[in-house]
Amino acid sequence: MPLSLRTTLLLVGLLAAQTAAQAETVFVSLEKDNALAVVDPIAGTLLKTIPVGLRPRGLALSPDNAWLYVAASDEHTIKILDADSLEEQGLLPSGDDPETFAISPKGDRLYVSNEDDSQVTVVDIAHRNIIKQIAVGVEPEGIAASPDGKWLACASETTNMVHWIDTQSLTVIENTLVDPRPRALSFTADSQQLWATSEMAGTLMVMDTSTKKIIKTISFAIPGISSGKIQPVGIAIDPQRRKAYVALGPANRIAVVNAQTYAVENYLLVGSRVWNIAFSPDHKRLYTANGISNDISLIDLDSQTVIKSIGVGTSPWGVAVRP
Repeated sequence: MPLSLRTTLLLVGLLAAQTAAQAETVFVSLEKDNALAVVDPIAGTLLKTIPVGLRPRGLALSPDNAWLYVAASDEHTIKILDADSLEEQGLLPSGDDPETFAISPKGDRLYVSNEDDSQVTVVDIAHRNIIKQIAVGVEPEGIAASPDGKWLACASETTNMVHWIDTQSLTVIENTLVDPRPRALSFTADSQQLWATSEMAGTLMVMDTSTKKIIKTISFAIPGISSGKIQPVGIAIDPQRRKAYVALGPANRIAVVNAQTYAVENYLLVGSRVWNIAFSPDHKRLYTANGISNDISLIDLDSQTVIKSIGVGTSPWGVAVRP
């Protein structure tokens, strides 16, 4: 019996969706293996592991997904990889011990936090040179560029501040005192808010970009887990600002936060010592780098379930996803 037009269209749509999903690639930096893991998350397989420099941590794709940037911390440089071939194409100056960095919305600049030197290094990607080094607080780590291109935010772990840097003048305009040991930062897609995690206080802070003030502090409580193990680090907010997802470190959980009401709605059990997280391109899945269990977890966001874990190598730290 011939298939109905509706059934045929449905099957075509499912096949197209499956094909698109299969094209997705997850890159994971392996801090202790000095390597980059390349994963097919739909098949659930580790495709390959390539050497990528000494102590790789932060990594990110260019806005057009053509280039993959990897912070080789112990080589004091940012490596440029062709995102297709994964062959090294060059090096960017980064200042000492780069750990995390942010890419400008236009993809023309890299902003690097230099923890040892208490500064942010601004790099011109095309010319591969340093534009400016900006003094900030002690032990800067978390860093984020606003989608509207106006602000760069950097969190200093020891000073307990978020520094607001104007991207035109490249000067610190204002400082916001936050809870102890701020780790990761993320702007909302509309650039109206900046969210920051505090590893030591176990909190998540929401700041208004226009006033630079904290408008909400969110705490976490997990039955059977001591408060000392709840250490928020990586954070991801969906583009519609419906949900935010927070990695809780040694609590081995991802917290699901309603980004409108700020209520904590769920905790999802993932691998051990979850560090950083990243969305799939369609924002239907979330990937977590689990530093002690040496794997990544794949979370289906519609059902809010962890559907698989994939071994990747020793001490996964950063994660980036390419369509």
